[in-house]
Amino acid sequence: MRIAVIGAGLGGLALALRLQAAGCEVTVLEQRGVPGGRIGRLQDAGYTWDTGASLITMPWLLEETFAAGGIDLHSEVSLRRLDPLYRLRWASDPRTFHFADCAERLREEVAKFSSRDARRVGDFLEAAGRIYEHAVLDVGRRPCGDLRTLTPKLPALLRLDALMPLHRFVSHFFHHPRVREAFSFHSLFIGGDPFRVPAIYASLVYLQVLDGGWYADGGVLSLVEPIARRLDVRCGARVVAVETAGGRVRGVRLEDGERIAADVVVSNADVLRTDALLDRPASGRARRSTMSCFLLHLGLDRRFEELAHHTLLVGPDYRDFVQSVTQGRRPPRTFCAYVHAPARTQPSMAPPGADALSFLLPVANLRAGFDWEREADGLRAAFVADLERSFGLPGLDAAVTVEHRMTPPDFAHELGAVDGNAFSLEPTLLQSAAFRPPNRVAGVAGMYHVGAGTHPGAGIPGVLIGAAITSELVLADARRRGGGRA
Repeated sequence: MRIAVIGAGLGGLALALRLQAAGCEVTVLEQRGVPGGRIGRLQDAGYTWDTGASLITMPWLLEETFAAGGIDLHSEVSLRRLDPLYRLRWASDPRTFHFADCAERLREEVAKFSSRDARRVGDFLEAAGRIYEHAVLDVGRRPCGDLRTLTPKLPALLRLDALMPLHRFVSHFFHHPRVREAFSFHSLFIGGDPFRVPAIYASLVYLQVLDGGWYADGGVLSLVEPIARRLDVRCGARVVAVETAGGRVRGVRLEDGERIAADVVVSNADVLRTDALLDRPASGRARRSTMSCFLLHLGLDRRFEELAHHTLLVGPDYRDFVQSVTQGRRPPRTFCAYVHAPARTQPSMAPPGADALSFLLPVANLRAGFDWEREADGLRAAFVADLERSFGLPGLDAAVTVEHRMTPPDFAHELGAVDGNAFSLEPTLLQSAAFRPPNRVAGVAGMYHVGAGTHPGAGIPGVLIGAAITSELVLADARRRGGGRA
């Protein structure tokens, strides 16, 4: 069976590895010059930055994925456990919150803000753990093609309050606003507004406490490289169309006119591009892509010890900020940002005594209509000034020796991300599980989705689970047609 995979992101590569191990003839077609998709590595003047995902969770999923292709993860990748997972700092509060993967230490951190809230940490983790079991280990690991597959699970999810907004769910346990923010911000890492996404995503907190947070030597791209080496990956191959005949895929056509025949096509591209690749009108209801990001990669001639490996900086008017970047059409008036400082864990990511910092500032996507050529410099200046003034990083700008940035138009141009989104589809209730584009594309036999935009969703665990689901569907459908191996 000949399979063409569009896109060499982690989801596409993980799926290709599984299908190749099952005996299929797999070709991965990647428009960029290197595999990785939204996982990348940037190096300049002795500094190394991750340009996409920077936190590894549920490492056992990586072990499963590598093992499916006959690879021992730990002989290929060196993983380091992070302690703490994050440091949270607020512009208006001198206290910090160290988010650890230990319930007792979390209670100690919560007690800095509220002794009453500290007593509820165990209750919250127990409730989030039940959601994790139902939403991740059950619903999340099964195909979820339509509402009929989800309906039997709804009573349990409703009983667990998993469908109410995440921030409201967290507020049932905690009263202090800082504590509520500390236990609900995680959905932002997959493009979800904590005030609107369902409490299903409380599972993100639980799984990090359960399995910890990890980093790979050399950066997160180190996860991708051993997989890509074992596959036929063609870089610089931009797919412009999926060819069909008689309601079934027949192959793909590249930008240079080359046609590659295939019995099955799996798209790891942005799911919002699927109909265009199939040359058909947009199917179903309109879907919303996530916010975008303004990424600032700075090489500094000094270290800022106030920053941990992962630091979340929360400015005033947190809720207004989140709303402005997820639903608004104006630049944020205040700033909240995520900072990645990998040299805290792996010193070789920066020259001795120096620092390699990546600042991720959520911004509205291209639907907002900003002129990024005109706006980017001003936003950068205001953002860095606020980092110095509000978050105790004086001298940051003067310490910069190397600088790179990525804006929403770059997400659109380099990654093919519709609206310049940073995390694919917004994970609202009506864009989760059975409401998300299914792994098997409707209406075209032999066409499938994999990656952040399909079930179960974004993030390293999401795309790895999705790769397993989609590969199983491909093989099951092939067996029904009378042949499952190449």
